[in-house]
Amino acid sequence: MARVGYAQGMTAIWRNDGSRWQILSPVGFPDEAALHGLVEEAPQLLPLSGSPELVVLGREVRLGSGYADLIAVEPGGRLAIIEVKLARNAEARRAVVAQILTYAAYLRGTEVAALEGNTLGAHLQARGHASILSAVLEADQKDSVDATTFADGLENSLEAGRFRLVLVLDEAPAELVRLVGYLESVAPELVIDLITVVAYNVGSDRLLVPQRVDPEREPIPEAPASVPARKKGEAFPGGDEFLSVIQEEPEERRPTLRRMYDWAIKLEADGIARLTTFRGAGGKKTLLPRVPGDDAGLATIWADSGMSLWRSVFERRAPHSIAPVEALIAPDTLKKGTWVTNPNDQLLAAVRRAYEEASGRMEDAPTTPGAVTG
Repeated sequence: MARVGYAQGMTAIWRNDGSRWQILSPVGFPDEAALHGLVEEAPQLLPLSGSPELVVLGREVRLGSGYADLIAVEPGGRLAIIEVKLARNAEARRAVVAQILTYAAYLRGTEVAALEGNTLGAHLQARGHASILSAVLEADQKDSVDATTFADGLENSLEAGRFRLVLVLDEAPAELVRLVGYLESVAPELVIDLITVVAYNVGSDRLLVPQRVDPEREPIPEAPASVPARKKGEAFPGGDEFLSVIQEEPEERRPTLRRMYDWAIKLEADGIARLTTFRGAGGKKTLLPRVPGDDAGLATIWADSGMSLWRSVFERRAPHSIAPVEALIAPDTLKKGTWVTNPNDQLLAAVRRAYEEASGRMEDAPTTPGAVTG
């Protein structure tokens, strides 16, 4: 059996075919659109400073006379402008920095209403969002976003020009690294991330190695300094913390919560989920059955309101399970953060099949059952 090793500190993948170790050569990306689509689909793969969970709001967003590749936002309200380039593109050396700064200058001073309406309106609508805040809340599996703090952060980001600028390339030329390092030293209002994403083929698998190229600099706070930082929640491995909450809920809700809890425990025992209990800043606790190898789950169990299902994670990790699950929550369809107050056994079985698909444990594609309500 072939073995693969990764050398931290340098972009290198080593493969042992059973006889000796060999270094693999990057296969690259056919064009910028391929890397662009990858970042849009899974922004969480980018190792950004402060580790924010970006929510993409729009692609090819018109800003002045140009189009920003991606516009995203952090849970604290800071906007992120993302530009994707291949190193063989001449713009990857210097012009891309001028380009992204031009976009930042255009956005500075923009009113929130104008950003949501004129700049991002069509993009938000196409993604099923009524506003920037709703996009962030729908992606918030941890109940960690405070609406007031987010609104203040977004307004502050636009007013002061405090943005995150993200440059994503397949290779970072030394000239660009020096330029980014200099810009960071003279523009403390900006957070600049220079990310390389290198692709390898290992048999039938495709591996990605994202790395952050970090010029010498001082650590950057996750949220703008003028916005009071909201107390973050706390994560606990496993489900014991959530189990203790069940006894605190009204007696009539305990059987449903216990049934969902036992269902999640079985997912972890079978190796198709990794459980984390999250306590939000307001004290609310949720049970997160995360997909192995991912920081997101197909479902979240809420102590006070049932289960929510996350379409974006289904699309990314279990697309064949969408139709069977939708049939069981009729007449509604599976949307971002779909709520089910009392999931029946059929629905729990269908979501389990989705976790099996996401974990590569499902041998046959799921079939669509007859629609039921409950």
